[in-house]
Amino acid sequence: MTTLPSSMKAVLAGKVDGQAAPVIEEIAVPHPQAHEILIKVAATGINRGDLVQVMGMYPPPPGAPATLGLEASGTVVAVGPGVTRWKVGDEVCSLVAGGGYAEYCIAHQGSTLPVPRGVSLIDAAALPEVHLTVWTNVVDRARLKAGETLLVHGGSSGIGTAAIQLFAARGHRVFTTAGSKDKCDACLGFGAARAINYREEDFVDVVRAETGNAGVDVILDMVGGDYIAKNIGLLKMEGRLVNIAFQQGSTATLNLIVLMLKRLTISGSTLRARSHAEKAEITQSVLREVWPLIEAKKVKPVVDSVFPLAKVREAHAKMAGSSHIGKILLTP
Repeated sequence: MTTLPSSMKAVLAGKVDGQAAPVIEEIAVPHPQAHEILIKVAATGINRGDLVQVMGMYPPPPGAPATLGLEASGTVVAVGPGVTRWKVGDEVCSLVAGGGYAEYCIAHQGSTLPVPRGVSLIDAAALPEVHLTVWTNVVDRARLKAGETLLVHGGSSGIGTAAIQLFAARGHRVFTTAGSKDKCDACLGFGAARAINYREEDFVDVVRAETGNAGVDVILDMVGGDYIAKNIGLLKMEGRLVNIAFQQGSTATLNLIVLMLKRLTISGSTLRARSHAEKAEITQSVLREVWPLIEAKKVKPVVDSVFPLAKVREAHAKMAGSSHIGKILLTP
């Protein structure tokens, strides 16, 4: 049996020169409890929630570690009581409520997936958070059905690159927005029917022109702000808008008569604080519906860059600058 170290390097929210920043500390290696596994981390994905947590505005839910990181890939090195799905030596990737930015990470067995065939152990860290988020919001909440159209804002983000690929592969016509020609070109390569440079074009005008003024059935939005009213105006009858973030603000002035007349649904959700049972149910859907597409190379992890843990501040700065396409990863 492998002897584990007593301590490890991990990244927590702290301060550098009086400013909020991710800091590396030496902390105890955690031990898996009932239904938990311990992963020796190969890589972890950076998410905007991590940056917000560093700023003190997104605390971990009760019981979650203070260590940053909402997903990780690696090798199982220990299992807790009641674990039936995984054994020591398995290569996995997992959604976690915290703890991914470390040399070792605790994960719940129900929120853990096998590394798909043909995907490297490091690249697998780019998969859990985006695909569970996309699936639960676009399919579970927005109920995207066969033949319906989808607009994804932020198409070059980790979430965006996953959503475009997944729903294009499932036969949907997908529109997206991004902030540069290079990003728009990348989105077209991922399967978008039309990528709109929001710095040069109005996405409402473009989508209406592309759809014969019909609009779209479902919109996945992480922008908020003045996009909220625009999204509502662009939805078809019985359309659905789902928000997963509000990078331009969470308040808007709306004429709610439009919701009534078009019978629209507006929804939103977070993933981190959901119960283990809820996450496990989403995980099984992703394993059944998404993993075969990844193994068939119809959907792929999109990795922009990989930073060592020691350069976590540089990695966060890159995400904050929004120059990336796909996921930014950290390796211990």
